[in-house]
Amino acid sequence: MQRRQFIRLSGGGLVWGAVAGAGLAGCSSFEVPPGAVAAWQPPAAPQGDLRRWLLAHALLAPNPHNQQPWQADLATPGQIGLRLDPQRLLPATDPFGRQILLGAGAFLELLVMAAAARGHRAEVALFPQGAPGPDLPAVHRLPFATVRLVADAAVAPDPLFAQVLRRRTDRRAYDPARPPSAEALARLRAAAATQPVRFGSATAADGGRLAAIQSIAREAWRTELTTEPAMMESVRLLRVGAAEIDQHRDGISITSPMLVALDRLGLFDRSRFPAADSQAVTAQLKDFDAITASTPAYFWLVTEGNSRPQQVAAGRAHVRVNLAATAAGLVLHPNQQALQEYPEVAKPYQAVHALLDAPAPRFTVQMLARLGHLPAGTAAALPAPRRGLARQFAV
Repeated sequence: MQRRQFIRLSGGGLVWGAVAGAGLAGCSSFEVPPGAVAAWQPPAAPQGDLRRWLLAHALLAPNPHNQQPWQADLATPGQIGLRLDPQRLLPATDPFGRQILLGAGAFLELLVMAAAARGHRAEVALFPQGAPGPDLPAVHRLPFATVRLVADAAVAPDPLFAQVLRRRTDRRAYDPARPPSAEALARLRAAAATQPVRFGSATAADGGRLAAIQSIAREAWRTELTTEPAMMESVRLLRVGAAEIDQHRDGISITSPMLVALDRLGLFDRSRFPAADSQAVTAQLKDFDAITASTPAYFWLVTEGNSRPQQVAAGRAHVRVNLAATAAGLVLHPNQQALQEYPEVAKPYQAVHALLDAPAPRFTVQMLARLGHLPAGTAAALPAPRRGLARQFAV
């Protein structure tokens, strides 16, 4: 998603004249505050409750719109109850809660890895009070997992755990001339194999499939930008400038000097849906087209069916692939727009399922992501803000 580049305006010279007059040039609001990403620093070795150390790693899981929707209940000693925060769902773009449960699965997988790193077996009971139905409100009514920790010297640490603090989602352009090697793709496939999912991938060597995926991704992105509920759901989660980022530590961080300055001057209106032919939308489309054209590979994860446990399993597989990609020097960027289930995106949804040999409704493409290398000399992306451990507990 390129929502971090939400809007560009012509006449920038006039705007910057006002900005300079307001004393905003060089403002620290153009940076992500260190406190907002402090969770990515290695946590201190556990001295008291081991569960807090485990959760400090689990909260770094990738999740839709960086909503961090999980809540942990530590009321029972030696056990962690996990449920979803009803205030952190995405009803417009995720109307059935499928993507939120992928994020929950990623959280659960990192928790299990962290437990193994400390010589504990994590006994996971998925949906201990029953799996929720297909409607969105059902997703948060009951716990999605209970995890019981058992000390076990025979538990082997997962090698992928070493990548947890290094993992990023990188939405920038990739090097189109450097597709992932066959060996790297095999490592990603092996990482996903712990879960009941089918891993697939495509590069330019796979006939026209890469170009077809790119075309569908562009169409789905245009649909989201021009569908008011979907677009405005993202806009409401924008965090513009250091103060907002530090206050919320979630959502979509905006540090662009232009946008921060416009917001300070009251010229960045987040309450109105932009017209399809506006500069806001056309610039977004141009940016997305550019990064899509730079993409040398995609990968996807498919389940046969779309049950709640399968959605969680797909999330667990996704974070494992992400960690394996990090270990291989690769970067990735989920392109979920064509997989969303609101009515306006039905055409790209059906097209991508047919293209990836996963005809719906028997199969569900749970994840589709760009994959590649950064151009030479490009620094790693900054980590996404996290709300921190204290905000993860159920009340």
